[in-house]
Amino acid sequence: MTTDRADRRSTDDHGHDIIDPLYVGIVTVSSSRAAEAGDDPDDPGGDTIQACFEDAGHEVRERVLVRDDYSAIRTAVRSLVARQDIDVVCTTGGTGVTADDVSPEATSSLFERELPGFGELFRSLSWDEVGTRAMASRATAGIAVDTPVFCLPGSTGACSTACEELIVPETPHLAGLATRHREGTTEQTLDDYED
Repeated sequence: MTTDRADRRSTDDHGHDIIDPLYVGIVTVSSSRAAEAGDDPDDPGGDTIQACFEDAGHEVRERVLVRDDYSAIRTAVRSLVARQDIDVVCTTGGTGVTADDVSPEATSSLFERELPGFGELFRSLSWDEVGTRAMASRATAGIAVDTPVFCLPGSTGACSTACEELIVPETPHLAGLATRHREGTTEQTLDDYED
């Protein structure tokens, strides 16, 4: 399977730019899981995201497990969006309201453009599933280094809802749009987006 986006770029039935299949990076945020991680850490949120993408014919290229720490999260996401073989990044965990829930802040610090509709739609879907507890989710999304990044809660139910209902259906188009300006040019790198 090729890593070149140009070979995976096309248009859908409506003429919209898409990248298909997508190459995916997943960052699981959990201090407790990171502390006890061995060669095969327990990661149900990451497993759920991977299954959703793979069931739709996409490929997970990298999975990373980090503790609930702003710098660790930002560094992990930053390294993934810099890669030319990653089209979309999903984080899972750290979106609640405890003091160490800093995934939204760490990821959004990298965003060039926000996708506020994702969080709004996700909380609307969550309302149907968990009622008023949906307000506690700070799930967010944006574009970083021309890569869609989604910041999800850690529960498997939330990951499944977000991926099946929103992310997997729409991200081929989002990735196509976010990189359309690169078509026919040399791929940009993280150095082009330095703070």
